[in-house]
Amino acid sequence: MILGIQRDLQSEGVTVSVSRLCHWFEVPRRTMYYKPTKVAPKVQDRFEKPIKAMIDQDPSYGYRTVAGLLSFNKNTVQRIFQIRGWQVKQRPIGFRPRVQAMPSVAQTPDERWATDLCRVWTGRDGWASLALVIDCYTREILGWHLSRSAKSSTAESALEQALINRYGTLGRVNAPFLLRSDNGLVERVIRTIKEQCVHRQRFETLQHASRVISDWIGFYNQKRPHQALKMKTPNQVFEMFKLAA
Repeated sequence: MILGIQRDLQSEGVTVSVSRLCHWFEVPRRTMYYKPTKVAPKVQDRFEKPIKAMIDQDPSYGYRTVAGLLSFNKNTVQRIFQIRGWQVKQRPIGFRPRVQAMPSVAQTPDERWATDLCRVWTGRDGWASLALVIDCYTREILGWHLSRSAKSSTAESALEQALINRYGTLGRVNAPFLLRSDNGLVERVIRTIKEQCVHRQRFETLQHASRVISDWIGFYNQKRPHQALKMKTPNQVFEMFKLAA
């Protein structure tokens, strides 16, 4: 305000010092020279270093996943993401036509399973088919199989592994369940495998790919928290259901 008045007076040929104007208008003169400085937000190393190490290992992790894996408060992790500019790039939002079908919703484990396939480049062994079977309630990958053989036999092998993992045998099922293919839930799991495992590797052989994918699926089932599961792992959700039953 004072400087504006000074300029207006000068335009009319009147020169008045800033100190005199401050005296006339009872404005402290020091305020004319004070420039507020914004203090840079502080980030504690005990939080920043493990967070940075984790997103360097896998940049696709969002702050909720990082907070769950490190057992940090999600608000603290989100703040550090924002300060350091580590936000995960959002996927473009737009209309994508989908086949209208029953939603992949289940109220209990083993009520509804889902299965689908995708292709994986395995270096010297060429393209292979990866089949998955997941539980729609727990999001657990119950069975999987990677093979260069026909897709039908690959899918059958994944289902056999799922039955053995859940029931211990191929010949016994506690209750009927629904098995679906090509649905949004398993598509998201496949996308996660590609983003966080397959696309971050350069597989040399089918055996190499199988070993790495096997390790990642173990991590996914046992250690990776899911937002849809209230930041619990698939194995934790299954065990909690068994205890409550």
